Amino acid sequence: MALYLLFGNKQLLFDMKKITSLSFIAVFAFLLVNKTQAQDYKHALGVRVGAYNGINFKTFLNAQNALDFNLNFRSHDDYKYVFITGLYEIHNNIQNAPGLRWYYGGGASLGSSKPKYADGSFFLSADGVLGLDYKFTGAPINLALDWRPRLQLVDDVDFWTGDVGLAIRFTF
Repeated sequence: MALYLLFGNKQLLFDMKKITSLSFIAVFAFLLVNKTQAQDYKHALGVRVGAYNGINFKTFLNAQNALDFNLNFRSHDDYKYVFITGLYEIHNNIQNAPGLRWYYGGGASLGSSKPKYADGSFFLSADGVLGLDYKFTGAPINLALDWRPRLQLVDDVDFWTGDVGLAIRFTF
């Protein structure tokens, strides 16, 4: 009411009520999220950059075991790759390093590659993973640095060891 008398504009009063209400909701949501995130995180969504770039989603099944999914893209020399990777990971705490854990696991990739001047091909691989996972205290941000060796099984047998990547994710 004071703003209405001061400015003589009903629209401004309505906007201030809306802003005040949204501010209270935002503060309440931040405190709620901050409290739940202080422990750890359940889900994380973001990007993974490295030898293969793409979208990354991680979800924990319990305090130690997680599923990690990636939709990967790569354009390298005369090849283009698109594939999905699914990994089962086991996380372990590191003493005296709050928020930092190491993990290992395995899974598979399924996708296709296409040479610049030829037909594309389908591939399937068995994948391993070894990495570090860090959750920032008080912020919904997670970083993971990992190494993913891959044994390609279908179309051609090959072993790749150069997939090192950094995941930057929003936790919820």
